[in-house]
Amino acid sequence: MEVTKIDPAAMGRLAKALAFICGSDHATTLALKAAAESGSESDVKKARALFLKLKPGDRQAALTMLGD
Repeated sequence: MEVTKIDPAAMGRLAKALAFICGSDHATTLALKAAAESGSESDVKKARALFLKLKPGDRQAALTMLGD
């Protein structure tokens, strides 16, 4: 299975959406911010794993906010 690459700018927008949904101090929000700033593979991997552990409704809401 191929892993989709997400550019740092998109991660930054996703972090802003999650800050609205889950709070700016939520672990996933902080991980996405760090990944957007550093761009390192380990930060991106951690952020992705935390994002996938979110409740499906929170994930969908964040992704929907990116679409606007």
